[in-house]
Amino acid sequence: MNTATLPLLKPEENKELFEKMKKGDEEARERLIQGNLRLVLSVIQRFRGRGENPDDLFQVGCVGLIKAIDNFDTTLDIQLSTYGVPMIIGEIKRYLRDNNSIRVSRSVRDLAYKAMQFKEKYTKEKGKEPTIDIIAKELGVDTEEVSLSFDAIQDPISLQEPVYNDGAESIYIMDQVKDSKNTDESWTESMTIIQIMKRLNEKEKMIINRRFFDGKTQMEVANEIGISQAQVSRLEKNAIDHIKRLYK
Repeated sequence: MNTATLPLLKPEENKELFEKMKKGDEEARERLIQGNLRLVLSVIQRFRGRGENPDDLFQVGCVGLIKAIDNFDTTLDIQLSTYGVPMIIGEIKRYLRDNNSIRVSRSVRDLAYKAMQFKEKYTKEKGKEPTIDIIAKELGVDTEEVSLSFDAIQDPISLQEPVYNDGAESIYIMDQVKDSKNTDESWTESMTIIQIMKRLNEKEKMIINRRFFDGKTQMEVANEIGISQAQVSRLEKNAIDHIKRLYK
Protein backbone atom coordinates (compact mmCIF):
# COMPACT_ATOMS: atom_id res chain seq x y z
CA MET A 1 0.00 0.00 0.00
CA ASN A 2 1.27 3.45 -0.95
CA THR A 3 0.61 5.33 2.29
CA ALA A 4 1.27 8.67 0.62
CA THR A 5 -1.97 8.28 -1.34
CA LEU A 6 -4.15 7.51 1.70
CA PRO A 7 -7.15 9.84 2.01
CA LEU A 8 -7.70 11.92 5.14
CA LEU A 9 -11.30 12.47 6.20
CA LYS A 10 -12.44 15.63 7.92
CA PRO A 11 -14.51 15.39 11.15
CA GLU A 12 -17.71 16.30 9.34
CA GLU A 13 -17.04 13.62 6.72
CA ASN A 14 -16.49 11.06 9.46
CA LYS A 15 -19.79 12.03 11.06
CA GLU A 16 -21.69 11.70 7.77
CA LEU A 17 -20.17 8.29 7.03
CA PHE A 18 -20.93 7.04 10.56
CA GLU A 19 -24.59 7.92 10.08
CA LYS A 20 -24.64 5.91 6.85
CA MET A 21 -22.75 3.01 8.44
CA LYS A 22 -25.25 2.79 11.32
CA LYS A 23 -27.92 2.26 8.69
CA GLY A 24 -26.06 -0.72 7.27
CA ASP A 25 -24.02 0.97 4.53
CA GLU A 26 -20.94 -1.25 4.16
CA GLU A 27 -19.37 1.10 1.63
CA ALA A 28 -19.49 3.91 4.19
CA ARG A 29 -17.75 1.65 6.73
CA GLU A 30 -15.02 0.84 4.20
CA ARG A 31 -14.52 4.55 3.46
CA LEU A 32 -14.27 5.25 7.20
CA ILE A 33 -11.53 2.65 7.54
CA GLN A 34 -9.60 3.84 4.50
CA GLY A 35 -10.03 7.49 5.47
CA ASN A 36 -8.54 6.98 8.96
CA LEU A 37 -5.59 4.71 8.21
CA ARG A 38 -3.28 7.67 8.79
CA LEU A 39 -4.18 7.31 12.48
CA VAL A 40 -2.56 3.89 12.41
CA LEU A 41 0.54 5.29 10.72
CA SER A 42 0.92 7.96 13.38
CA VAL A 43 0.55 5.42 16.20
CA ILE A 44 3.08 2.86 14.94
CA GLN A 45 5.76 5.58 14.96
CA ARG A 46 5.68 5.26 18.75
CA PHE A 47 6.86 1.67 18.48
CA ARG A 48 9.88 2.28 16.26
CA GLY A 49 13.19 0.83 17.40
CA ARG A 50 11.71 -2.38 18.84
CA GLY A 51 12.90 -4.53 15.95
CA GLU A 52 9.34 -5.25 14.80
CA ASN A 53 8.31 -5.29 11.15
CA PRO A 54 6.44 -1.99 10.44
CA ASP A 55 4.11 -3.79 8.02
CA ASP A 56 3.10 -6.22 10.77
CA LEU A 57 2.48 -3.38 13.22
CA PHE A 58 0.45 -1.54 10.59
CA GLN A 59 -1.77 -4.56 10.01
CA VAL A 60 -2.29 -5.06 13.74
CA GLY A 61 -3.01 -1.35 14.13
CA CYS A 62 -5.65 -1.62 11.39
CA VAL A 63 -7.42 -4.25 13.47
CA GLY A 64 -7.52 -1.77 16.35
CA LEU A 65 -8.86 0.93 14.03
CA ILE A 66 -11.63 -1.35 12.75
CA LYS A 67 -12.63 -2.24 16.31
CA ALA A 68 -12.71 1.46 17.18
CA ILE A 69 -14.93 2.26 14.19
CA ASP A 70 -17.32 -0.63 14.86
CA ASN A 71 -17.68 0.31 18.54
CA PHE A 72 -17.59 4.11 18.29
CA ASP A 73 -20.47 5.86 20.04
CA THR A 74 -21.54 8.71 17.76
CA THR A 75 -23.68 10.23 20.51
CA LEU A 76 -20.56 11.22 22.45
CA ASP A 77 -19.06 14.62 21.72
CA ILE A 78 -15.58 13.32 20.86
CA GLN A 79 -13.57 12.81 17.69
CA LEU A 80 -12.90 9.33 16.32
CA SER A 81 -9.17 9.86 16.89
CA THR A 82 -9.74 10.40 20.63
CA TYR A 83 -11.35 6.98 20.89
CA GLY A 84 -9.41 5.25 18.13
CA VAL A 85 -5.81 5.97 19.12
CA PRO A 86 -6.01 4.14 22.50
CA MET A 87 -7.71 1.22 20.76
CA ILE A 88 -4.94 1.01 18.17
CA ILE A 89 -2.22 1.28 20.83
CA GLY A 90 -3.90 -1.43 22.92
CA GLU A 91 -4.08 -3.79 19.96
CA ILE A 92 -0.40 -3.29 19.14
CA LYS A 93 0.64 -3.77 22.76
CA ARG A 94 -1.32 -7.02 22.95
CA TYR A 95 0.39 -8.19 19.79
CA LEU A 96 3.83 -7.32 21.18
CA ARG A 97 3.08 -9.11 24.47
CA ASP A 98 1.77 -12.25 22.78
CA ASN A 99 4.70 -12.38 20.37
CA ASN A 100 7.35 -11.48 22.89
CA SER A 101 10.41 -13.76 22.92
CA ILE A 102 10.10 -13.74 26.71
CA ARG A 103 7.17 -16.12 26.98
CA VAL A 104 4.64 -15.60 29.73
CA SER A 105 2.36 -18.49 30.70
CA ARG A 106 -1.36 -18.25 29.94
CA SER A 107 -2.26 -18.58 33.63
CA VAL A 108 -0.03 -15.64 34.59
CA ARG A 109 -1.46 -13.46 31.80
CA ASP A 110 -5.03 -14.38 32.79
CA LEU A 111 -4.33 -13.46 36.40
CA ALA A 112 -2.84 -10.14 35.33
CA TYR A 113 -5.86 -9.28 33.17
CA LYS A 114 -8.28 -10.19 35.97
CA ALA A 115 -6.28 -8.05 38.37
CA MET A 116 -6.32 -5.14 35.91
CA GLN A 117 -10.07 -5.43 35.41
CA PHE A 118 -10.69 -5.41 39.17
CA LYS A 119 -8.25 -2.52 39.60
CA GLU A 120 -10.11 -0.44 36.99
CA LYS A 121 -13.51 -1.25 38.53
CA TYR A 122 -12.32 -0.52 42.07
CA THR A 123 -10.76 2.79 41.02
CA LYS A 124 -14.00 3.95 39.39
CA GLU A 125 -16.08 3.00 42.43
CA LYS A 126 -13.74 4.15 45.20
CA GLY A 127 -11.92 7.00 43.49
CA LYS A 128 -8.53 5.49 44.33
CA GLU A 129 -6.45 2.54 43.23
CA PRO A 130 -6.58 -0.69 45.25
CA THR A 131 -3.47 -1.99 46.96
CA ILE A 132 -1.90 -5.30 45.94
CA ASP A 133 -3.31 -6.81 49.15
CA ILE A 134 -6.87 -5.80 48.20
CA ILE A 135 -6.48 -7.21 44.68
CA ALA A 136 -5.02 -10.46 45.99
CA LYS A 137 -7.85 -10.87 48.51
CA GLU A 138 -10.47 -10.25 45.83
CA LEU A 139 -8.93 -12.82 43.48
CA GLY A 140 -8.11 -15.32 46.21
CA VAL A 141 -4.37 -15.49 45.50
CA ASP A 142 -1.14 -14.47 47.23
CA THR A 143 0.10 -10.89 46.91
CA GLU A 144 3.33 -12.20 45.37
CA GLU A 145 1.36 -13.81 42.54
CA VAL A 146 -0.38 -10.52 41.73
CA SER A 147 2.89 -8.59 41.75
CA LEU A 148 4.61 -11.15 39.53
CA SER A 149 1.71 -11.20 37.08
CA PHE A 150 1.84 -7.41 36.69
CA ASP A 151 5.61 -7.54 36.13
CA ALA A 152 5.26 -10.36 33.60
CA ILE A 153 3.04 -8.44 31.19
CA GLN A 154 5.16 -5.30 31.13
CA ASP A 155 6.75 -4.57 27.79
CA PRO A 156 10.52 -5.05 27.74
CA ILE A 157 12.49 -1.81 27.43
CA SER A 158 15.75 -1.48 25.56
CA LEU A 159 18.76 -0.34 27.57
CA GLN A 160 19.38 2.01 24.65
CA GLU A 161 16.05 3.80 25.23
CA PRO A 162 16.74 7.53 25.83
CA VAL A 163 15.29 8.93 29.07
CA TYR A 164 16.55 12.50 28.71
CA ASN A 165 17.94 14.74 26.00
CA ASP A 166 19.20 18.29 26.51
CA GLY A 167 19.48 18.95 22.80
CA ALA A 168 23.13 17.97 22.61
CA GLU A 169 23.52 14.69 24.46
CA SER A 170 21.14 11.89 25.45
CA ILE A 171 21.01 9.91 28.68
CA TYR A 172 19.99 6.28 28.18
CA ILE A 173 18.44 3.75 30.54
CA MET A 174 21.70 1.81 30.70
CA ASP A 175 23.34 4.96 32.12
CA GLN A 176 20.92 4.82 35.05
CA VAL A 177 21.37 1.12 35.83
CA LYS A 178 23.59 0.41 38.80
CA ASP A 179 26.36 -2.07 38.06
CA SER A 180 27.57 -3.66 41.29
CA LYS A 181 29.98 -5.93 39.40
CA ASN A 182 31.95 -3.65 37.09
CA THR A 183 32.87 -1.00 39.66
CA ASP A 184 36.12 0.97 39.78
CA GLU A 185 37.28 -1.35 42.56
CA SER A 186 36.58 -4.49 40.52
CA TRP A 187 38.42 -3.08 37.51
CA THR A 188 41.41 -2.29 39.73
CA GLU A 189 41.37 -5.80 41.15
CA SER A 190 41.10 -7.28 37.66
CA MET A 191 44.09 -5.29 36.47
CA THR A 192 46.06 -6.40 39.53
CA ILE A 193 45.23 -10.06 38.86
CA ILE A 194 46.27 -9.69 35.21
CA GLN A 195 49.63 -8.25 36.25
CA ILE A 196 50.18 -11.01 38.82
CA MET A 197 49.26 -13.75 36.33
CA LYS A 198 51.98 -12.48 34.01
CA ARG A 199 54.55 -13.15 36.72
CA LEU A 200 53.58 -16.81 37.27
CA ASN A 201 55.44 -19.57 35.47
CA GLU A 202 53.72 -21.41 32.60
CA LYS A 203 52.66 -24.40 34.72
CA GLU A 204 51.17 -22.17 37.42
CA LYS A 205 49.29 -20.11 34.82
CA MET A 206 47.87 -23.25 33.26
CA ILE A 207 46.64 -24.64 36.60
CA ILE A 208 45.08 -21.34 37.74
CA ASN A 209 43.41 -20.76 34.37
CA ARG A 210 41.84 -24.21 34.21
CA ARG A 211 40.80 -24.31 37.87
CA PHE A 212 39.50 -20.78 38.48
CA PHE A 213 38.76 -19.31 35.05
CA ASP A 214 37.56 -22.41 33.19
CA GLY A 215 35.91 -23.83 36.34
CA LYS A 216 37.35 -27.32 35.99
CA THR A 217 37.83 -29.76 38.85
CA GLN A 218 41.26 -31.02 39.88
CA MET A 219 40.39 -34.44 38.45
CA GLU A 220 39.39 -32.91 35.10
CA VAL A 221 42.64 -30.95 34.95
CA ALA A 222 44.62 -34.06 35.89
CA ASN A 223 43.00 -36.11 33.12
CA GLU A 224 43.50 -33.31 30.62
CA ILE A 225 47.23 -32.85 31.14
CA GLY A 226 48.08 -36.45 32.11
CA ILE A 227 49.17 -36.15 35.76
CA SER A 228 47.66 -37.27 39.05
CA GLN A 229 45.10 -35.27 41.02
CA ALA A 230 47.60 -35.06 43.89
CA GLN A 231 50.08 -33.36 41.59
CA VAL A 232 47.42 -30.90 40.40
CA SER A 233 46.53 -30.15 44.01
CA ARG A 234 50.21 -29.52 44.86
CA LEU A 235 50.72 -27.28 41.80
CA GLU A 236 47.55 -25.37 42.61
CA LYS A 237 48.67 -24.78 46.21
CA ASN A 238 52.10 -23.58 45.06
CA ALA A 239 50.51 -21.22 42.52
CA ILE A 240 48.17 -19.73 45.12
CA ASP A 241 51.04 -19.27 47.57
CA HIS A 242 53.00 -17.52 44.82
CA ILE A 243 50.05 -15.21 44.09
CA LYS A 244 49.70 -14.36 47.79
CA ARG A 245 53.36 -13.37 47.95
CA LEU A 246 53.06 -11.21 44.83
CA TYR A 247 49.83 -9.60 46.05
CA LYS A 248 51.35 -8.36 49.33
